[in-house]
Order: sequence, then structure tokens, then C-alpha cells
Amino acid sequence: MPPSRFAVPSEVPGLAARRIAADILDGVLHKHRTLDDQLDGSGAHPGLKALADRDRALMRRLVATILRRLGTLGHLLSRLLDRGVPTDAPRAQSALLIGAAQILWMDVPDHAAVDLSVRLVQSDRRAAKYAGLVNAVLRRCAREGQPLIEEIKSQTLDIPPWLLARWIGAYGEATAREMARAIGHEPSLDITVKADAPQWANRLHGETLPTGTVRTLLQGSVTMLPGFSEGQWWVQDAAAALPARLFGDVAGKSIVDLCAAPGGKTAQLAQAGARVTAVDRSPARMARLRDNLARLSLQADGVVTDAAEWHGGGNGGFDGVLVDAPCTSTGTIRRHPDVAWLRQEADIAALSALQKRLLQKAVALLKPGGTLVYCTCSLEPEEGEQAVASLLATEPGVRRAPIEVGEVSGLSEIVTASGDLRTLPCHLPHADPRLGGLDGFYTARLVKT
Repeated sequence: MPPSRFAVPSEVPGLAARRIAADILDGVLHKHRTLDDQLDGSGAHPGLKALADRDRALMRRLVATILRRLGTLGHLLSRLLDRGVPTDAPRAQSALLIGAAQILWMDVPDHAAVDLSVRLVQSDRRAAKYAGLVNAVLRRCAREGQPLIEEIKSQTLDIPPWLLARWIGAYGEATAREMARAIGHEPSLDITVKADAPQWANRLHGETLPTGTVRTLLQGSVTMLPGFSEGQWWVQDAAAALPARLFGDVAGKSIVDLCAAPGGKTAQLAQAGARVTAVDRSPARMARLRDNLARLSLQADGVVTDAAEWHGGGNGGFDGVLVDAPCTSTGTIRRHPDVAWLRQEADIAALSALQKRLLQKAVALLKPGGTLVYCTCSLEPEEGEQAVASLLATEPGVRRAPIEVGEVSGLSEIVTASGDLRTLPCHLPHADPRLGGLDGFYTARLVKT
């Protein structure tokens, strides 16, 4: 009897990656789960382990592209569908988004994008009846999609209206639209190196930014890149690498990093010779921080506790306190496009209250003459400028230590009139948009008098 009679039929190549992409999209859009939770750690999608590296990279890029272009995709599909997107079958909605994103923005043949999306709905009991609809709409998208996008490209559809309105109010309409355009591009990989940035830029086929960060367009598994396993560098957005440098020479000084995980800033301080205490409330995140430091051969004391309630572990006061406060993270949408669709305006007030508590705790942990660096990866003034203004108004023993342009490699556009840092997604423009941009960060340096 021929052995082929007992062979298990193999799945169509690429279908598993798209099925997992659909599951993760459903997690973000309908179950309010973050991408990080679904891609890493104990809550990661169970199917990821079976995916080849190439399929895993495709799935990640597919999900990110859809979330980055979600407003445009929604508008486009509403034009192509007579009765709107089916609401009784989430897999049909996901299949339409996945197919359209591939047709419009990814290097996937149109016929393959259509076929795999049809197979996706056929394999779902509730969505199977929409297979014909998905086929027809995506074929029409292949014919008419690009002209429809040209019609609406001047509209800022991929940022939620409430968020865009806030940015226009804070930064002006022209800058807000520049920020939205920058967020629409897939970002580069930013790396903080221990030493010799130009050499690592060459090895990683990238370039060295004015601030010393190495920026590359290399894709795939970070762990497979040269220098990773040897602990020569770590992944960190160029804007996120600035706050830790504002302490100046920290060799031999005691610095506490509040809300420290995953540990990029802790690593910077330890590499610069500081005696670092890293505090984070999450045991899982602290375990990740310890793993990162071990790979980098760097030392720091770790404390798992609520930073707002911590009393300093008997230390008589620290030379420096770094507060990278929990926030809405709206400055990171270019790297974490799910943030745009998971956050609500109501989140800002609760997070602002926590940030004020952390600032007060940081002041209490400082020695007289000590330096406090406060930062958030938020573009919302309540979580940055207003939080620091409130502290200065209520703490007479604290003053601002203005940041000089020379401390940030001459990037005058990121230094505010008050002497704080404010980076925007549209800063550091580049001829290749993928090599431009920064995460949106606010940073202030304060001194306890």
C-alpha cells in the first residue's frame, strides 16, 4: 500500500502566519490586549513557537502594518463594501484587513493575498459564508485600492480623532500632521552600543546618529545579529537613550532607576560606572531586566516593589533618581501601533496622578544636591510639562537644571525654551523615512537644593 495514503496533508504555505496575525488583531481590536502581551512572555500566542523565523517576521510586519494604517484601511473597505464590514464574524473583518494591507503596502502578489484571505475565512465556521464577499472585495481592492488611497492621503485617518485633536492643540496643526506622517512609516532598529558606535554601524549596515545611537534597517531576529550574544549592545530607541545621559559623570555614584524594566536605562547607567538600584513592580519584567543585564555583563541591584511606595531600602539618599514613569505611551506609536487603538483620553488623568506620586517619591529618595531626571514616552503635556510644573510649584526645595543643547549633540529642536527635552516622531528627518524619526519623549532635569 503506498505510504502517501497515510501522509498528513500539509497546510498551504503562509496560511499559519496569517491565521496567527488574525488572532492577534482580534486580541488588540476586540479584547484590548497589547501586542507585547500576545507576542512575548507567558501570554504569547501558542502558535508562534511553530512558526519559522521568516513566517514570524511576516506575521509581525503584517499586524504592525494593519494597525499603523487602520484608519485608512477602514475608510477604504467602507468604500468597497456595499453593506459595511461584517460584524457577526470577526475573522471576516480580519481577513479583509490582512488581504488589503498586503495588496496595498506589502511585497505580496495580489493573487496570493486574495487566496490566503479567502482560505482564512473558509476555515472559520462563522466567517465561511463570507468567502465569496472577501474574494470579491479584495479583487476590487487590487484594481481600485491605490487610486482610493490617493484621494484620502491628505486626511489624517490613522490617528484616532481625539488624539490628533490633542496634538494639534499642543503642537499646532502643521506639526501634528508631520507627526502623523512620521508614525505611518515602519521604524528602524535603534541600538545603544557599549563602545565604538561607528564600527558597529558598519557591521550592522546602518549609520550613527548625532547622539551616538546606531540605526539600522536590518530585519529578522535581533538575537541573530552580530554582537547580540556577546553583549555588545542592546535595543533602545534613540530618544529613550537620552535621559540617562543627563546625569553627567555617574562613575561611583548611587543612582536609583524607578520603573526600570526592561532595563535599557539601567544598562546605560551601569555601563557608565554608577552603582544602580533598579526598581520595578513586575516580577516578570524584573526577570527580563536581570536577563538583559546578564547578557551585557553589567551589574545592578534589583528590587521588585511598587516604586511609589518604596522607602529606599535603608539607603540614606541617592545621588540621582531616574523616573521613567508609566504613561499613555503615545510617543511610541511608531514602534507600538496598537497604543493608538488601545488608549483612551480618560487614561491620562489616572496616569498623571501616578506620575505626580512618583515625582514626589523621587524627591524624597534624593540626597541634598542630588539630581532627578524625569521622563515619559508620552506626547501629552499633562504627563510631561504639566507634571513637572506642578512639582516645582509645590516643592520649594527643587529647582530645574536646564539641559544645554551641547548635551544632546547640538539638536536644538529637541530642547524647549524652559531647558527640558521634547522629542517628536517627526524629528531627525531623513531622505529615507524609515531612517528618520524619534519616539516622542519628554525629559526634565531637576536638582534638590
